[in-house]
Amino acid sequence: MKKLGLLLALFSFNLSLGQEPVQYVNTLMGTDSAFELSNGNTYPAIALPWGMNFWTPQTAKMGDGWTYNYDDYKIRGIKQTHQPSPWLNDYAAFSLMAVTGDLQYKEDERASWFSHKAEIAKPHYYSVYLADYDVTVEVAPTVRGAHFQFTFPKADSSYILLDAFLKGSMVKIIPEERKIIGYARNNHGGVPDNFHNYFVAEFDKDFQITHTWGDEWTLDLGATEKEGQHVGAIVGFKTEKGEKVNVKVASSFISFEQAQRNLDNELAGKSFKDIKEEAEAIWNKELGRIEIEDDNIDHKRTFYSSLYRVLLFPRKFYEIDENNEVVHYSPYNGKILPGYMFTDNGFWDTFRAVFPFFNLMYPEMNKKFMAGLANTYKESGWLPEWASPGHRNVMIGSNSAPIIADAFLKGNVYDEDVDVLYEAILKNANIEEGRPESSVGREGLNFYNKLGYVPYDVGINENAARTLEYAYADWTIAKFAKKRGDKKTSRRFYEQAKNYKNLFDPETNLMRGKNKDGKFQKPFNPLKWGDAFTEGNSLHYTWSVFHDVQGLVNLMGGEKEFTTMLDTVFSMPPDFDDSYYGFTIHEIREMQIVNMGNYAHGNQPIQHMIYLYNFAGESWKAQEKIREVLTRLYSPTPDGYSGDEDNGQTSAWYVFSSLGFYPVTPGTDQYVFGSPLFQKAKLHLENGNVFTISAEDNSGSNFYIDSLKLNGEEYHKTYLSLKDILPGGEIKFKMSDSPNKSFGQHENALPYSMSPKK
Repeated sequence: MKKLGLLLALFSFNLSLGQEPVQYVNTLMGTDSAFELSNGNTYPAIALPWGMNFWTPQTAKMGDGWTYNYDDYKIRGIKQTHQPSPWLNDYAAFSLMAVTGDLQYKEDERASWFSHKAEIAKPHYYSVYLADYDVTVEVAPTVRGAHFQFTFPKADSSYILLDAFLKGSMVKIIPEERKIIGYARNNHGGVPDNFHNYFVAEFDKDFQITHTWGDEWTLDLGATEKEGQHVGAIVGFKTEKGEKVNVKVASSFISFEQAQRNLDNELAGKSFKDIKEEAEAIWNKELGRIEIEDDNIDHKRTFYSSLYRVLLFPRKFYEIDENNEVVHYSPYNGKILPGYMFTDNGFWDTFRAVFPFFNLMYPEMNKKFMAGLANTYKESGWLPEWASPGHRNVMIGSNSAPIIADAFLKGNVYDEDVDVLYEAILKNANIEEGRPESSVGREGLNFYNKLGYVPYDVGINENAARTLEYAYADWTIAKFAKKRGDKKTSRRFYEQAKNYKNLFDPETNLMRGKNKDGKFQKPFNPLKWGDAFTEGNSLHYTWSVFHDVQGLVNLMGGEKEFTTMLDTVFSMPPDFDDSYYGFTIHEIREMQIVNMGNYAHGNQPIQHMIYLYNFAGESWKAQEKIREVLTRLYSPTPDGYSGDEDNGQTSAWYVFSSLGFYPVTPGTDQYVFGSPLFQKAKLHLENGNVFTISAEDNSGSNFYIDSLKLNGEEYHKTYLSLKDILPGGEIKFKMSDSPNKSFGQHENALPYSMSPKK
């Protein structure tokens, strides 16, 4: 009755919206990707929001980060995956696969032809026809498990294989319990020595055949147990035409017993239809928090496909024990500990829009994320910057500070975590020694604190990018300290937040690497990717002064010079210098081919840049360019992104921007205006209020803002504040086909900057 009540409540919620948003989601968006060119670098995740375990069809070999490629034509299995990115690769993976007839169990030989014409890919449900075996596989997810349903033909020999993958695994078949248990230890780093993913699979049909295989694919007929570097289990039976064999699977990072508990908690006593409907209702509830009204169905598909991606990460890395308490296996010290833990997130990407989205739409969930960060600090001595599942040596910056500070400033940190998190971000800003990876804390901190920048010539790569990101992080620390009443610390970090100025070259109006002796690095090529910058060039990173855009305007000589520099990025050809890498990396290629000059939307450093026209009195240019990006660089198709999707960040840009605003400066309560895409959108806020965004006369040609009204009153600012949204109400855009160049010229119209306007 409890489950039925939940479903009815969720169903009623969706009826009130007049739509089922999950049906708009295309989980294949972004899957037409490769090492050389990313159209998203995604895979179709069959999962619940922030689920501990995802599932995905596997077309590539074990260990290949590009696990599902849209243009592939064979499936090797359906695997449990925890992969946040092909560049980080997977961990704790294993797979299930069905075959009939002659036993084929090696991954190349068992692979079956399939077609997208006989494939259904939704967040809550996946179905595919394995043509070589006349078998249909269906999957529906829970947080820590999944229900598989295999529909077999009439066959004397039907098999289900469980491949426990490379790098350490074990399987045990228990025929009397219709069960396979085991573990998978595969990973690509970031795990303690005792790392295991324990799994249990329960079948609803007796086994007539049991085999295992061991290392080097050595088949052991009749065996029920195997342990090695790469092992697997095979169970077989006769089947009738159309017979359905159900398999319930769950796993745990804690123990076999906890894996069974996870299965019992989430799957026991439920049919495949039950699990599918529950998963669908959960997705409809979460996606339905934003209600879109628009005549363009492809825009709605792109929106909800993007929102689905925003809600996948960070992943829950905690479980519910026998006492109904939240516990987790620590990927940092290998212990079983109380409390929340989340992982699989790169803050270099997600500080920009993903966590600001959570602060707006999921404040209670964000409190749990912050509690997980506090536990990471307690267990490792450091905050994560890229966790998968533990610390990984990837990317740069100190972007845990903006994420934590923004949450704290908006009241989205549990009281018991505030002191711990404050201590943690101060440690990042004061101590360089003892870091577990160079990506953790601040590489080059001692130079930065002494000189006010990380020098170009001291063997620390991407030094200018680090300096710019540290300066912004310092500003967020100053804000955190100020709210806590720590005036001394606040003064120090407000001063350090000006360090971006140390790299500004007035001769070029660009940011530039600087040597230890205070002289700018030579020779200087603003088109050179990497080197002093991270996955971008000086034209991209110069704008990474999130907290003081007016200060950057002042350095460039005023608004006209500033907007001219912005214009130049778009008007110049997509020239580049890739000599730092020795080949053309995919991020460069993605910039080159979209015909927007040197604007590289496919990577994160520049994604806020268009909004900066609002800071310099030319908001109309932001409106036209944002609409171009929304409609040309995104689509609900396998090539639907213009670069890596990256844990929800590139999707979060779309979600915010299509609503009409974007959080340029996390750490403020402001969202800077762009060009709303939809006729109407309703934000169903967690506090129960509804904030409506409407755009009168909006169309493909009417993308300029002519005027604004907030709750019926004329509104002249170029941004919206959180305090305007949370009580509910309506912002009404009047759109036009010609720019209103007086918009944004009103006194006090400009968004926040640390420096005053000169």
